[in-house]
Amino acid sequence: MAEEPEQQDSGEEQDAPEGESAPEEASAPEEQEASEEASVPEEQEAAAEQDAAPPPEEALAEDAATEADESEEQPEAEADEQPEAEAPAESKPEAEEKGKGKSDLPPGAELDPIALEPDRPLSAEEKARAEAEAEERARLEAAATADTPEDAAAATSRTPAELAGDARYLATGKRKSSIARVTIVPGDGKFEINRRSLQEYFPRPLHQSTALQPLSVTGYEGTVDVRVNVQGGGIGGQAGAVRHGIARALTEIDPELRGELKRRGFLTRDARVKERRKAGLKKARKRPQFSKR
Repeated sequence: MAEEPEQQDSGEEQDAPEGESAPEEASAPEEQEASEEASVPEEQEAAAEQDAAPPPEEALAEDAATEADESEEQPEAEADEQPEAEAPAESKPEAEEKGKGKSDLPPGAELDPIALEPDRPLSAEEKARAEAEAEERARLEAAATADTPEDAAAATSRTPAELAGDARYLATGKRKSSIARVTIVPGDGKFEINRRSLQEYFPRPLHQSTALQPLSVTGYEGTVDVRVNVQGGGIGGQAGAVRHGIARALTEIDPELRGELKRRGFLTRDARVKERRKAGLKKARKRPQFSKR
């Protein structure tokens, strides 16, 4: 019985050395990693010490030379830039004054005025050209109401009727808002409108020819005196009213003239008038401008 414990003790002693050797072998890789990690910081510290170490004397001399060169170049550059910087400073007040003046002046004040040529006497060619233009303008204006050569020949061939010495022929003509009361009596072609001559009352040849059309067409121009009292409307409307009244009075003198005057439209009452203004509109048909917003 005493021998068994001894064997157990000897077995334990044999197992112990084997267990101790195993942990030593497992710790070897950990020691290598720790040694590598320790070597990395040592290398970094060595590089930092080299950077922090004072530079050699040659490097210091080169740095001092470069700083001296830069200091010499800097004043020259400043001297070159200084006049350019001063020039705008001097021109700023002038620019402000110019800007103030421009704001006060109306647009286009800085532009040069157009030089007009002084009046000079016209040459013979220019005078002739101006006269020709005036004659052409008068011809075109008169052509609007002029008769054709056939009509003029018919008027000259027709013999006007003889009027009694105390005969008076009255008629009323209308056009737009003008009313003309016409009186025709025997005479030598005198024409009065509101106790004024035809040329004085109607300065434009167009209105003169319009008023005289019935007389010139029928051949009574220069054989009767015409007195007209016209009122209302404008110059154009009054000229149309005078023509209408004279044409009606001529039909009283000679009924055979009715067909000729009717064919030319002298006996027709021209009912064309200005259209009345409507509510909501500016004129007869002009609408106010539409605003979407």
